[in-house]
Amino acid sequence: MRQYFFGLLTILIASTLLSCGVSYQLKRSANQTLLQKPVLKNAHVGVSIYDPAAKKFWYNYQGDKYFVPASNTKIPTCYAAMKFLGDSILSAYVLDSADILYVRPVGDPSFLLPEFAAQPLLNRIKASGKEVMLDISANHRFSAYGSGWSWDDFQEAYLAERSALPIYGNVVTFTSRNNNLTALPSMALRSPFMNESMIQLVGKGGKFQVVRQQDQNIFSLANSSRTFSKAVIPFKTLQGTTSFTFLKDTLSRLGINSTLRLVADAPSGQPIYSIATDSLLRPLMHRSDNFFAEQSLLMVSQRLLGKMDDDAVIDTLLKTVLADLPQHPRWADGSGLSRYNLFTPQDFVRILEKMKDEFGMNRVKSIFPTGGEGTIANYYTKDSGYIYAKTGTLSGVVSLSGFLYTRKGKLLLFSTVVNNHQASSTEIRRLVEEFLQGVREKY
Repeated sequence: MRQYFFGLLTILIASTLLSCGVSYQLKRSANQTLLQKPVLKNAHVGVSIYDPAAKKFWYNYQGDKYFVPASNTKIPTCYAAMKFLGDSILSAYVLDSADILYVRPVGDPSFLLPEFAAQPLLNRIKASGKEVMLDISANHRFSAYGSGWSWDDFQEAYLAERSALPIYGNVVTFTSRNNNLTALPSMALRSPFMNESMIQLVGKGGKFQVVRQQDQNIFSLANSSRTFSKAVIPFKTLQGTTSFTFLKDTLSRLGINSTLRLVADAPSGQPIYSIATDSLLRPLMHRSDNFFAEQSLLMVSQRLLGKMDDDAVIDTLLKTVLADLPQHPRWADGSGLSRYNLFTPQDFVRILEKMKDEFGMNRVKSIFPTGGEGTIANYYTKDSGYIYAKTGTLSGVVSLSGFLYTRKGKLLLFSTVVNNHQASSTEIRRLVEEFLQGVREKY
């Protein structure tokens, strides 16, 4: 019995010493490769490295402190979507009556996006040949912009507005082809969206830009020092009326003669699904698609609450499936565009662990980008297949959280967040890369 006791004690002491040794080594490595670098001297830095097998943190540096995470906010959004959206994206509820097809859309961002060939809702409308009553007036509680968004970025492709009936990604894509200006949707080249006489500027050296007025769906051409090739500009959704206008024109161009009308309080119908959920989540995480993230959170709200309400669904998630986070975050939007978001590195580690435990690493690895892919296409190229992580970038913010397989086959979860730096994001990312590669090589 005494031998057993001393044997157990020896193992316990050895394990403790090993754990302390790893923590010390990681602390030294973090100081040398990251924390003591001049560009981070006055920055706010947080690092957490966690061993899910042992249920222990190997290293924490301000891991319990709050940071603006930028697009790392997409991690809880992605988790919620994986948990509640099922295998396929719900596109709309449809009721086929004797003379009318009632359609109530529920936020599917894939609708009429060229990258998704399958368009079940469009096909259903086409096949019916009936008058279509479109209900976009459901009891939703969200604004076109998320809380804390930079409104002055309204012309940037990454700031597409949120809506119950997304169409063409809620952006107009302008291209130049053979000195001709084209647009998707094409109606954007006609009145009331654009004065057709403006298009005559195309071909005069090809140096121009397309701009939109701040509060109106009026596009125009302006002088530029650069030759125009492409512009992706969000349009004003105007409570769904713009989507209605674009859809009506699209149906006409496709030879679908169904009359399209807006209606309130359409009767309940049967669900129509569009694409596989993970085929939406993959580009959401790989290219850090803000629009997909915001719409995903709204669709989770529709599933859980029967309405699209971003504030209400965030509150619900934090009180239920995310109630066990180490520190209670301030979660403001689905994409991370808002600087109101505040999460700790330990929060992200916990959400990553829930992803691993609930959905398995095979699914996780199919959604997160690895080295050489997506937003880390130029990083971790030697570690492709060994690191799977989500980036985050705003002015003064660089974050990276994800999964790391070491040379010895150990799976670690990590989160690194840098706030208030004044260096280039590339420089910060290279420092984080050096630190994480060191962790991978040594353990």
